[in-house]
Amino acid sequence: MAVKVLIKRKIKDGKLNEASKLFIKARYNAMDQPGYISSETLSGCEDGNNVVVVSMWQKIEDWNQWEKSKVRAENETKFESLLDGLVEYETYNLGLQLK
Repeated sequence: MAVKVLIKRKIKDGKLNEASKLFIKARYNAMDQPGYISSETLSGCEDGNNVVVVSMWQKIEDWNQWEKSKVRAENETKFESLLDGLVEYETYNLGLQLK
């Protein structure tokens, strides 16, 4: 079952242009991963430094493998100096899980 992953970051003032380049690089890296479907980047209406990346994966195991990958860890290390706070992650199944 397809899943969406919300990755929430607060970017420091004056660092949005630098972060934008990292978002693009991270997206290109993810596109090469098994199970990757798509992603989009959203910025807050009230505070443009609040950024959410919504990525879609064929299954949660695909996301989990990418989340733990060396390439992704390297990308996240580059983000650290640009962030104001911790990164938050939320995962969602598409549709309801009725029983």
